[in-house]
Amino acid sequence: MNEKNTKRQQVQHLFWRAGFGASPQQVQEALRRPLRRLVRDLFDDSRTFTPLTPVTSPGEPARKELKEAFRNGQLDRDKLKERLRMNRESIRDLNLNWADRMASGKGALREKLALFWHGHFACRVQNARAMEQYAGVIREKALAPFGELLTAVSKSPAMLQFLNNQQNRKNAPNENFAREVMELFTLGRGNYTEKDIKEAARAFTGWGYNLEGDFVFRRAVHDEGEKTVLGQTGRFEGEDILKILLEKEATATFIVRKLYRYFVNEEADESLVRELATRYFRTGYDTAALLETIFTSDWFYEPRNIGCRIKSPVELMAGMQHSLAMSVEPRQPVLFVQKTLGQVLFYPPNVAGWPGGRTWIDSSSLLFRMKLPDYLLRSAEVNIRPKDDGDAATENLFKRKNRLFETTIDWAGFERAFAEVKDTDLPDELAAYLLQQPLGAKQRELVLKQVKKEGSRPEKIQSLTAAIMALPEYQLC
Repeated sequence: MNEKNTKRQQVQHLFWRAGFGASPQQVQEALRRPLRRLVRDLFDDSRTFTPLTPVTSPGEPARKELKEAFRNGQLDRDKLKERLRMNRESIRDLNLNWADRMASGKGALREKLALFWHGHFACRVQNARAMEQYAGVIREKALAPFGELLTAVSKSPAMLQFLNNQQNRKNAPNENFAREVMELFTLGRGNYTEKDIKEAARAFTGWGYNLEGDFVFRRAVHDEGEKTVLGQTGRFEGEDILKILLEKEATATFIVRKLYRYFVNEEADESLVRELATRYFRTGYDTAALLETIFTSDWFYEPRNIGCRIKSPVELMAGMQHSLAMSVEPRQPVLFVQKTLGQVLFYPPNVAGWPGGRTWIDSSSLLFRMKLPDYLLRSAEVNIRPKDDGDAATENLFKRKNRLFETTIDWAGFERAFAEVKDTDLPDELAAYLLQQPLGAKQRELVLKQVKKEGSRPEKIQSLTAAIMALPEYQLC
């Protein structure tokens, strides 16, 4: 492999791991800059937080309030159904607004990290206002020190509702919230006892939210007694427990290992994880500094870490849209893709989030992934139905009116990047921008079968692009 290809591969690796890929023109411009400068540019581009387009209005009642209004006779059944439908559609719109932002390429690092935190702090409630607020927290605080993010998410009404802490009272403690904070958000299994959970749950009594969607500490239902958690004793409240958890290096190791598996390689290098975790702990859980260390390390660009991750469904779709400057209108197909491939934003399967890795692929999802370029680039008829995953909440998110995806692609802009490339070199040159490994002989033969010899150059480029994106290798980044 020559030096130019090596640099291009590194640049694309960075864009895919720290964002959702890049267009060929972006890669060509990036090749003129040192990698360290590109990393700094990615951070600069994500420095400012821009909220998503609002999907709810202040004062809009939540699902629970609507049902209370129905029980009190303030709403009849038809109006209740209508308002619940509107609530569901607001969550759908929130999903699409975030998916659009990811595909835009703006603030890519912030959005990529927020997607990671969405899986880490997995949360789903049928309350559009609460989910909108939750999305704002994980996006705004994505690059903030972990303790700041942990506290903000823990106090968000969506998480408090999802983990039942609204019902956690001194005379009837509910351990769900404390258990997940320790097991999934900070320490990980094996680093605490059942007694620690019970005691921590007492400290979180009184944490809840009001009808306005604000966090409230209800002291009247808080257990003021002494608690012992992870060897420390005191009259702890919720914030004290989070502080104790952050004082444990096990928390840094747990978070760093997950970040490593997400941004670097599913197979964690434990010696690197320990080294990074020590630094993460000493810097006060500075997530931005940790990621900059990763992206500027030589080992990040080693061949073993390139092209080894399976793109999640959201990454796959956002990446295709961004690479081709593709818009999907109406936007329902974006939800169809998420549902069919098993990653619907704001609807994680459970509190543990999406398992990721190899679980993204099975025989039916791989078939759909390989047909997806046909649906999006060639307007082929969609003849696949999402498999029944038993999640009734996501069944009603989309209603496809026809079997075609309507997309608009900036082919002229895409083709400009290959203006100087000979026709005979197009397959390998396009593959160099779309895949993380060079085309093999069998792949080239397969791809060339999709191209009509008598076709125009734009037709050849479009056919080759669709064929390369349909290769199993395109599923990797």
